[in-house]
Amino acid sequence: MLYKVKLKNAEEEVLLDDHVYEWLVNEPYLSSMDFIHNLRKHSSGCAVFQKTWRKADGAFKTETIYLHKLIAEKFLQHTKTPEHNLVGARNGNKLDCRLENLLYRSRATASRKRKTSSHMGYTGVYKENNRYRAVISINRKSVHLGMFATPEEAALAYNKKSREVYGEDGKQNIIRPRTEQDKDADKREGT
Repeated sequence: MLYKVKLKNAEEEVLLDDHVYEWLVNEPYLSSMDFIHNLRKHSSGCAVFQKTWRKADGAFKTETIYLHKLIAEKFLQHTKTPEHNLVGARNGNKLDCRLENLLYRSRATASRKRKTSSHMGYTGVYKENNRYRAVISINRKSVHLGMFATPEEAALAYNKKSREVYGEDGKQNIIRPRTEQDKDADKREGT
């Protein structure tokens, strides 16, 4: 059975396996904080519990618990290695905390899976004059993959090389269909 837990500060929901949900609700420390009903969406896109406590000396301490990390530490600890020690989501949805979606991965893999900040909207794609360059990082070196007429062609070249070099750990751009606005912008820029 699948549980959906509403976040306090967003319309989205966290997905949980039934036995994980039961553990979160019944674990004494988490239950004492009403953990499951105080989950929020963090700026990183993860579900997080944050509470500020007054310590005995009068100072304040903020406790932060990332849901996906808590679940992995409880249920997937046996898959953690010195190299694969960061928790990630197979499908990229950080609110999907089902055990089948969580895994430990290396820092390099986590870095490759991070959302792109490229102005083109695709990892490894850069505009140069009226063409699009595809570039991928291999062993910390930038490798030129070619020049292309459209950003989508460059993104496909990146995807192909990423699959070839990194397999399932490689980043894959999601190619969006070109809109009329994209085509009009290309005409204005002379491409």
